[in-house]
Amino acid sequence: MWFEVRRRLWSLLELGDPGAEVAIAYRIKERIRDFYRTRDPNEAREMLRELEEYCRRRAMPPEIQKLGRTIRAWFDKIANFHLARVSNGPTEALNNLIKRIKRIGFGFRNFENYRIRALLYAGRPNWRVLGSIVVR
Repeated sequence: MWFEVRRRLWSLLELGDPGAEVAIAYRIKERIRDFYRTRDPNEAREMLRELEEYCRRRAMPPEIQKLGRTIRAWFDKIANFHLARVSNGPTEALNNLIKRIKRIGFGFRNFENYRIRALLYAGRPNWRVLGSIVVR
């Protein structure tokens, strides 16, 4: 199944990717997946270093070069995933949720209402504790 999907993707890319930007992005995406799958921190650092150098080549599209600069700027933090195997995904999800609530609220005038709405969207609030929290 996987090989069939890959073969189909490459055939479609040959039809409509004259500058090979999509093919390059696909290869990089797969290399990033390999980076996160590896278990050896030293091997992972080497993979990330190679990916950074590859992305920063002058022949790469500007978006890929920007990815290379981002990898370089955050190299240690990205590579440290392999030391703790922890991501900031839950934090980012909560931040996204709060931003969505803010957009839906169209500017609450009362912070207490905003806080309660955020807690309701986040799941089941503990109503007993909720009333005891004071914000100044």
